[in-house]
Amino acid sequence: MHENPCQSCGVCCASFRVDFSVYESQSEGGSVPEGLSVEVTASTCRMRGTDYSPPRCAALMGTLGEKVACGIYEWRPSPCREFEAGSSACQQARMRHGLPAI
Repeated sequence: MHENPCQSCGVCCASFRVDFSVYESQSEGGSVPEGLSVEVTASTCRMRGTDYSPPRCAALMGTLGEKVACGIYEWRPSPCREFEAGSSACQQARMRHGLPAI
């Protein structure tokens, strides 16, 4: 059985700003926990920590490039659900953090 490469990487969670619709937040009927997001506009929320420099999502647990997990994996917003392991954005993030391509 092969381990998901994302569980030993996590750099996508420490490379990008994660914005999503307010309707994905718990207060608006969605699943993203309120304490882990901040309102950006009347229609947009952002995962807490992803607008810092360097960014690191507040839901990310563990050590980049070793062992990581999303603390809200089942409730994560759509940009996180849509991000693809091995995509060009994934490869660029891995390169920025000194990890080899997958």
